[in-house]
Amino acid sequence: MTNKKYIPLHCHSMYSLLDGLSKPKTIAKRCLDIGASACALTDHGNIAGAVKFYTEMKQNGIKPILGCEIYLCDKDPIIQDETNRNLTHFLILAKNLQGWKNLIRLVSESNRSDFYYYKPRLNLERLAPFCDGNLLGICGHLGSLVADKIMNNNTISKDWSNIGVDTINSLKDIFGSNNIFLEAQLMDVNNTPIQKDLTDVIRELGKKTNTKIVCTPDAHYAEKQDAIDQRILLCNNLKTTLPDISRKISNNEEVPLGCFFTSDNFHILSQEEMNSLHTEEEIDNTNFVADLCEEYNILNKPLLPPFPCPDNLNQDEYLRQLCRYGWKAKIQNNIPDATQPEYVDRIKYELEVLQGAGLSSYFLIVQDIVNYVRSNDWLPGPGRGSAAGCLVSYLVGITSIDPIKYNLMFDRFYNAGRNSKDHISMPDIDIDVPINKRENIIEYIRNQYGQDKVSQMITFNTIKGRGALKDVLRVYGNISFEEMNKITKNIPDEAKIADELQEMKEETGESSIIRWVLENNPDKLKEWCYIDNQNELQGPLAKRFEQAIRLEGTKSNQSKHAAGIAISSTPLKESCPMVYDNKNDQVIAGMEMQDLEAIGIIKFDVLGVAMLDKIMTITELLKSGVKI
Repeated sequence: MTNKKYIPLHCHSMYSLLDGLSKPKTIAKRCLDIGASACALTDHGNIAGAVKFYTEMKQNGIKPILGCEIYLCDKDPIIQDETNRNLTHFLILAKNLQGWKNLIRLVSESNRSDFYYYKPRLNLERLAPFCDGNLLGICGHLGSLVADKIMNNNTISKDWSNIGVDTINSLKDIFGSNNIFLEAQLMDVNNTPIQKDLTDVIRELGKKTNTKIVCTPDAHYAEKQDAIDQRILLCNNLKTTLPDISRKISNNEEVPLGCFFTSDNFHILSQEEMNSLHTEEEIDNTNFVADLCEEYNILNKPLLPPFPCPDNLNQDEYLRQLCRYGWKAKIQNNIPDATQPEYVDRIKYELEVLQGAGLSSYFLIVQDIVNYVRSNDWLPGPGRGSAAGCLVSYLVGITSIDPIKYNLMFDRFYNAGRNSKDHISMPDIDIDVPINKRENIIEYIRNQYGQDKVSQMITFNTIKGRGALKDVLRVYGNISFEEMNKITKNIPDEAKIADELQEMKEETGESSIIRWVLENNPDKLKEWCYIDNQNELQGPLAKRFEQAIRLEGTKSNQSKHAAGIAISSTPLKESCPMVYDNKNDQVIAGMEMQDLEAIGIIKFDVLGVAMLDKIMTITELLKSGVKI
C-alpha cells in the first residue's frame, strides 16, 4: 500500500450555490484532519470563493490549488437556444500564477452576455485559447465530458473505446499531452453501480491513451455527517421539503439532484476510505498533480488608479492643496483663533496617517465623484457613518460635517494600526447620491478611469439566524407555520446585536445569532431549546437549533451589490472574474468586496438614496414658486 496520502482534487464550497455546503474554513479543517497536504477548490462555474479558500489553506499550512468545474456546451455558446442547452462538466486546475490568470479570463469569457444561457459556459473551441500549457484538465466522473461522450442513457456505449480515445486525444491537443488526466470516482459505488462500470472503462482508456488516472471525491460537504445540512440547502433551493423528497423517492419519481438525498458519500473522503476504493497508482497520481501545481501568491496591495492632478502635482501634493483651499473656505474665518491650533494638529495627524498609507489617490477619487454630483446640481449626502469623523473629508468637500465641532473621532474612521507590511486597510466612505442619478454617476466613473477598469460587483446573501432556523424547521415539515413564527420571532436581526456578535467572534472565533439568544435571553426559547450545564443544547428542538447554527453564514444566493463599485488600475478581467448578472443583464465583478480588496481592487460605495431625489424635487418646486 502506498505511503502517500491522497490529495482532494475535486472539492466544492458553499460558492457552488445550488449544492455546495462547506465554508473554506471547514474544508481546511477537514484537510488537517485527514492529513492532506494540499487541496483543490473546484466550484461550479465560478471562482468567487478562491480568495477565502487560498487564505484559509495558507493559514493552515495546506497548499491551495485553485480551479473550477466549468460547464461545456456542444455547439458554439453564442447559440443560445434549447438545442444548445445541455451542459457537461470539466475540471480545470491552475498550474501556476499564469494559469490562475488564464482561469480568471476563461471564467470571464464563459460569462459573456452572448454566451451565458442559464449558466456560464464555453465549448472546447472557445476554451482552447486559454490553454497555453498553464492549465490542467481532469475529466472522467459521471456527468463529465468524457463520461457523457462514452455513455448513453446511463449505460456504457458499445463504441466507448473509439469515442473515448478520440475525445481524450482532442483534449490533449488543446491542453498539451501532459496536462490531461482522467478521473476515477468510486465514493458512491454502492448506491450508484454505474460508477464501477465507468471507472473500469476509464482505466482502460488510460492505458490506451497513456493518460494518468487520478482518484477524486466529488466533495460537496466536508464530513459525512454534513450530508443532512446540505439537504436543507437543496430543499430550499428546490422549494421542497424532506417529506416530499422521501415520498418521491419511495414512489420512484424523479428527484432533481437525487443522489444527494439517497447518499451521504459526497464528502471529502478519509485516506482510509480512498485506499479501500482506489489503486496505489491513482492515489499517487493525485500527488503528482498537486506537485505540478506551483505555490503562488494571488493577493495584492491596493492598486489605486492614478488620479490626474493639475500643475504636475503628485497625489499627495494635490490632496494637501485641496485641504488648504478647504481650510481657507471653512476654517480660517469661521473658527475662533483659540480653537484653530486643534484643527492644525488634527489635519497634520490625519494627513500623516492617510498619506503614510498611500491613500491620497483614494480621497481624490471620492472627492472627484462628489464634485461631479454637485457640478450637475444634484444633491450628495452630507456624510454617512464614520467618514464624518475625518477632517480631510470635510475640508476637501467629501462630507459636510465638521468633525471637531461635533467631537467625532478620526481613529473610528481609520486606524493605521490595522495595516501591516503586506496589507493596507482601505477606508470606507459611503457616497450617498440621488437614486435616479446613480447610473449617470457610475458612467462618469467609467469614463474617468476606463470602461474596462470600473464595474459594479457581486454580493452573496448569507443564511442568518432567523432565516436559518426557519429554513430548517420548514424543510422538516412537521411544525406549523404559526409555531414556526412563534419560535423565530425571538431571533433578532443581525444589525440589532452587531457589536455583541463581534465580541462573540473575537472571544470564540465564531459568531451565531441563535447561539447568542440562547446564551443571553434563554427564557425566550427555553420551551424549544436551551443550553445545559455542559454547554450542550437540549430541548425538544435542540437538533434543529444545532443544525440552524451550523448553517448560519452559509451563502444562499447571489445578486448585485447595492452600492459597491470596483475600480482598478488595470483591466478588471485580468485580475478578477467578471460574471453575468442575468437579473440586471450586465457583467459585474465576480468576487465579494473584501476579496476584491485582498487582490488589490478597490471598492467604492456609491449608494442611491431616494430621499435625496425627493429633496431635489421639493427644492425645484420651491424655486419655481410652488407654495408648500
